[in-house]
Amino acid sequence: MSTKEERDIEKEYSTAEFVAKLRRLADSLESGEKFEIQIAGERVYVPVRASFSVEHEREGSEEEIEFQIKWSNS
Repeated sequence: MSTKEERDIEKEYSTAEFVAKLRRLADSLESGEKFEIQIAGERVYVPVRASFSVEHEREGSEEEIEFQIKWSNS
């Protein structure tokens, strides 16, 4: 099995694009199917066994919410 190159990419989307991606994710979760998404030219396959969390960060006057999806390929 080949090892994938490490990545750390953040991509911004319009509101409509973000909503569409969240809707597809929710549909995949409800139906028990894997989720597929393309980010910065690479197709990513999120397995059904993935775990989900929401993170809130605050620093000074800035706040951030991250919806995280994690899984292991091993």
